[in-house]
Amino acid sequence: MNKRFTDLILAAIKQRISDLHITGGFPLIFRSDGIIHFDKNVKWSHTDIDTIVKEMLSERQLFTLRKRWSVDFAMSFNQVRVRINAFYTTRGLSLAIRLLPETIPDITSLNLHPSLNQIRDLRSGLVLVCGSTGSGKSTTVAAIIEEINRARPVHIITIEDPIEYRFKPKKAFIEQREVGIHVPSFNQGLLDSLRENPDVIFVGELREPDTIRLTLNAAESGHLVFGTLHATDAEDAIYRINNSVSGDNQEVIRYQFASTLSWLIVQQLTYIEKAGFRVPILSITRGSSSVKSSIRENKLTQLETIMLTSRNEGMFTMSLYQKEFIGNLPTFNHPYKSFGMGADSSKELDYTSSLIDPNAVQDIVYMASVDDAYAIKAPKMSLKDEDEQLYVITEDHDLDLKDLIAQYDQLENDKPDSNGTDK
Repeated sequence: MNKRFTDLILAAIKQRISDLHITGGFPLIFRSDGIIHFDKNVKWSHTDIDTIVKEMLSERQLFTLRKRWSVDFAMSFNQVRVRINAFYTTRGLSLAIRLLPETIPDITSLNLHPSLNQIRDLRSGLVLVCGSTGSGKSTTVAAIIEEINRARPVHIITIEDPIEYRFKPKKAFIEQREVGIHVPSFNQGLLDSLRENPDVIFVGELREPDTIRLTLNAAESGHLVFGTLHATDAEDAIYRINNSVSGDNQEVIRYQFASTLSWLIVQQLTYIEKAGFRVPILSITRGSSSVKSSIRENKLTQLETIMLTSRNEGMFTMSLYQKEFIGNLPTFNHPYKSFGMGADSSKELDYTSSLIDPNAVQDIVYMASVDDAYAIKAPKMSLKDEDEQLYVITEDHDLDLKDLIAQYDQLENDKPDSNGTDK
């Protein structure tokens, strides 16, 4: 690891910096308590950044960067974990770096409401943690999963892009998969997980309609499922889920969502003068009968009223949460106390199986259906001098060899004969 880079990360932790931005020929940019600052005394050359990135990336990640011109990855050193996005700009490669503690903080140390401890006892259902980028969604989910890890002998599978927090199994057996390294997509990870006997599943980001559908299916089949979503409030989050599909499918999604929702948490980081730093402000929506009914009937404007009248059920709007919980906290835990507490951090090394081709996923063209596949240009394989046939790999899991042969025969029958007429 480049010494100048590691020294920068350690200095940033001491100064309670949350994010760093490094770009060639430009002053170092850092974020503290949500505010961007410039350090004109620190600059990196374009070649410095190229060298650092090449040292940090695996062959697979370097392949992704070259093909996609950006790559997400995470790494650990000196009891610190960093999440990095390397991307191509007018200044060459730039790095956006988020600092994470190597040891997973608990709910109390994050100044979160103690009711979140109740989630560790859930056996099934959907727990959504929402907010904008950089609001601490992943940290909140990690804290809750770590509570389960300490308390229950269960099987936990996480699907993340990238893996942010590394869990050390305690009572739970935990397996973590990173999209692009251990699994080609969130969708494939979800399909795989249902065959891997999990009790708890964490989906790093609900973004695509298929990912949302598979997540709801997993929760509906009796698993406890966690997911994160970009949303500004509870109504926005539910609207995004309900409208992830169109037409008649919306009603199916609404009923699935209503039947599985257990907790919907939306959070934002707000500077609290009494604390002297930013703390999470939450809205908490529980899966009560009235909330489920409003989701099924698509009456989302009723949500805030339901939350205000359901305080005895543990629900909070953000304003109520700040007034009744944050306003009454006698002391606050600074989030940077979690840095340097590495005694409990995982020292387990990654292992790359010799049976896995790390570039295999990049070579496959995945299609939703045969019709979609023929709508684009694909490589052709020569069968004979006069015959060429189009081959594509599809994600139709119900398609067997008999079906493939039938499709091939149909294509052969549809070919014109030597006179140019159909057979």
